[in-house]
Amino acid sequence: MTTLATQPAAHETHRMGILSRSEAWLDQRGTGAWIAAMVLGFIFFWPIGLALVIYMSMTGKWSRWGCNKSSKRAHMHSAAMAMKPSGNSAFDAYKAETLRRLEDEQGSFEAFLERLRAAKDKAEFDQFMDERAHEGTKEAAEDAEPVDGK
Repeated sequence: MTTLATQPAAHETHRMGILSRSEAWLDQRGTGAWIAAMVLGFIFFWPIGLALVIYMSMTGKWSRWGCNKSSKRAHMHSAAMAMKPSGNSAFDAYKAETLRRLEDEQGSFEAFLERLRAAKDKAEFDQFMDERAHEGTKEAAEDAEPVDGK
């Protein structure tokens, strides 16, 4: 099911070339349609399949969860708006302080995660060394026992 926002207007569709219409049609059907087109391209004429592989790789169409062009543009627009001064000095100071605080919290959280990973790695290594030492003492005890049982 598609929405009006994802479909080009009728007059725009008429002006679009065959490649643009094909791309829009495949985008509406998802990654599976792109892969099917690529396989068919390889079957009928291998350079078409190869061209589709290159195009899909360069535009990120391999990933079902990848961002499309419009969401990338929207993200870039919102990031640019976040950096643009509003004209209100009190709000701009508040925004700068909030962004600085969030960056500090992110850095602290990343440091916490690093310490957590290091502690987990140390615990796993200590467990491995304990098991290895236990196996070594067990083997040494077996070697020390007399063979004839005396």
